[in-house]
Amino acid sequence: MPEPQKHVLVWDWTIRLFHWLIVLGVATMWWTAEQGMMDWHRRVGLVLLGLLTYRLVWGLIGPGTARLYRLVSSPRSLMTYGRDLLARRHTPHAGHNPVGSLSVIAMLLALATQVTTGLFLVDVDGLESGPLATKVSFETGRFFAEIHETSFNVLLALIALHVVAIAAYYLVFRDNLVRPMLTGRRSEADFAPHNPTDARASWLRVLISAALAFGAVSAVWFASA
Repeated sequence: MPEPQKHVLVWDWTIRLFHWLIVLGVATMWWTAEQGMMDWHRRVGLVLLGLLTYRLVWGLIGPGTARLYRLVSSPRSLMTYGRDLLARRHTPHAGHNPVGSLSVIAMLLALATQVTTGLFLVDVDGLESGPLATKVSFETGRFFAEIHETSFNVLLALIALHVVAIAAYYLVFRDNLVRPMLTGRRSEADFAPHNPTDARASWLRVLISAALAFGAVSAVWFASA
């Protein structure tokens, strides 16, 4: 009788919650803008600001797979992994693989640009503006508005590529990347021995990250009052 597969935690619960809240937040951000619900659009933007702040702090003090430095791969490892993919060889990673890391970095930068410019943008008639629009000139606010629109299109393109890549990994390599982002766990046999993981979330560090995220949102809120 075969032994049951051992599963290990590769994504802590806060990273998984962050991921799905970002999915919901981006969709809501698009919907509120399309419907002209700008009050809610600004509120969603502040929520996204808090989430991004949390992710930044958590990327510095969180567990192994959450650390931001883990997203940076050397050119050599990236080229090696790319050649393996072209040869249809794939070694699952406990965390993001080198190609996936580039995707995550690009999406985080695009989302950060989207949120930051949204704070300061000014619309054409100056009526529907970001919460900190009064801190910049009209011309600067309009410049931020243009970047805000462009960065959202870039973000949508990156999300589309991300979804296509996830589907390709499943169809070509039978590697389900969605399940670990739901359960947090992968079979120990899935990834190479050189990919150790420790994804347990310390409650003290969660509270520190959450407090700093709340502080960032509060700072914007009071600055716009």
